[in-house]
Amino acid sequence: MPTQSTMHFYLTWAKERIDEMDAALASLEAKATGARAQSKIKADEIIVDLTKRRGEFEALLKTQMDAGEAALAGAKAELERHWAGFETQVKAYFDAAGQHAEQQQATFKGIAAAQASAWRESTDRFREAAAKVTTAGSRNFDAVLDQLKSDAAQAGAHLEKLKQTGDESWSVLSAALSDSRKAFDRANRAAWDALKGSGAKS
Repeated sequence: MPTQSTMHFYLTWAKERIDEMDAALASLEAKATGARAQSKIKADEIIVDLTKRRGEFEALLKTQMDAGEAALAGAKAELERHWAGFETQVKAYFDAAGQHAEQQQATFKGIAAAQASAWRESTDRFREAAAKVTTAGSRNFDAVLDQLKSDAAQAGAHLEKLKQTGDESWSVLSAALSDSRKAFDRANRAAWDALKGSGAKS
C-alpha cells in the first residue's frame, strides 16, 4: 500500500490540475469568440499557448506514470512549474481581454466545479481503498473520511460565496481557487498517508 497510496496522491493531484485546465480552456474558448478584434488576436494566442501547456502537462504525467512511482514523485516539481505557467497565462488572458467580470465569473465557476468534482472523486477513491482494509482500523479511516468531507464542504462554501458576489477581480477569484486547491492537496495527502500507515494492501 505505501507505493499505491503515494501513487494515488500524485495521480489525484495531477488529475485535479488537468480538470482545472480543461475547465479554464472550455470557458476561455467559449468567450473568446466575442472579444474585440485586437484583443481577440492576443486572447487566441494565449488560448493556443494554454492548450499547449495543458498537453505538455498531461504528456509529462503519462511519461512519469509509465516510469513508476519514484519517477512520478520526482517529476512533481516539474509538473508544478507547468501548472504555474498555465496559471500565469490565464491571468495574462484576462489582462489581454480586459477585466470582463462575466467571463472571469464563468471561468471561476468552471474551475470551482472541477475542484468540487475532484473532492468528490478523491473521497470516493479513499472510501473504496479504505474498504479493502481490515475493520480493525476502520474507525481511523472513518475519521479521515469525515475530515475529507468537512474540508471539502468548507472549501466549497467559500467558493460558493464568491460565485454569488459576481464582482470580484480575477486576482481575488484566483486566490480563492488557490486556497481551495491547497486545502484539497492537504486533505488528499492526509487521507492517503492514513492508508499508507495502515500497511494495507491494494
